[in-house]
Amino acid sequence: MTIGTRARRSSKAQPNSSGTRVLALDAGNYDLKFFDGVGHPKAIRSVRYQLPQGRDAVSYSDASPLIELPDGSRYHFGAQAYKYRRQQQTVVENKVELSRIHLYACLEPWNGQTEFVLQVYASTPDPGRNASAIREQLLGMHEFRRNDLDYRVMVEQVEVEREGMGAYRYAKQLGLIPGTGYTIVVDIGGGTWLTRLVDEDGEVIDENVMDRGGAYELAVSISFDKRLSTILGTTADPSLIMDGFRHGHSYADTGLSWEEWLDEHLEQWFKGIFQTVRAQYTPYMPRVTRFLVTGGSTHLISERLGGHRLFTVMGDPQFANVRGLYLMSSDTQLCMTTK
Repeated sequence: MTIGTRARRSSKAQPNSSGTRVLALDAGNYDLKFFDGVGHPKAIRSVRYQLPQGRDAVSYSDASPLIELPDGSRYHFGAQAYKYRRQQQTVVENKVELSRIHLYACLEPWNGQTEFVLQVYASTPDPGRNASAIREQLLGMHEFRRNDLDYRVMVEQVEVEREGMGAYRYAKQLGLIPGTGYTIVVDIGGGTWLTRLVDEDGEVIDENVMDRGGAYELAVSISFDKRLSTILGTTADPSLIMDGFRHGHSYADTGLSWEEWLDEHLEQWFKGIFQTVRAQYTPYMPRVTRFLVTGGSTHLISERLGGHRLFTVMGDPQFANVRGLYLMSSDTQLCMTTK
């Protein structure tokens, strides 16, 4: 079920704007990443809490925004959502159905304004299955409140790219892709992982999308380990373990850590991914000149790939895809102006 009300198809004039804003949006299972070409891409933890009507919100910020829809429903995103009793985790939901509210969470004021025209460049693991639904949710007029500011945004264009191909575009700009041969993009995220086999012309000639198997699966494995659950007195929360992957492998503020025995779980998870990759692309391997490893969970395995000639691990891998999506917007604008 889609959250909130549909985007308003308004007959009013478009918001006043000196131009059109471009936003690259990579709404992942762990983080919502977004980039408008200014500064460094930003991220909001992909967890939220829906506040009951009689409940006051805890403090909010751009990193943990509070969204209010026209029907009065309110959603608190980001790390602050953990301060409520129960949270909703994108990693265990259908994030396509959350496309609209994820966009709202990522829309900060533009040049001090909250009324503007917007073009969105998004990604999804399977555009053939999900691109139409994403466009349907995002195109049109949107009116909502974010952090006590009223927004009125006309989304006039939505482009949906294969997830992982943004990272490929960005890597190519950085000179990390050989001029000949095939590249295998391995994008390891919070909920999913996927691969794309790309030829030297940048065309995807084979691919594999695993709906599960990302870092959340590793977190679930650790959550059932008795060395952690016995001390806690209950099964650990996989979402808190995922947070711990980026914070010293510690479980919330308990002081407990699984770092000493992480490799026992990590080895199986790592082998499961790369054995699948190797099996799928065996016929192409003689022509593969690069494995490009990217995605928000890459840091868990980057040390294991060091020193392998064919492997390149993206720097700042969490944001590589959204950077490439923004490059895609520049390519589109260039094509439009040269027609």
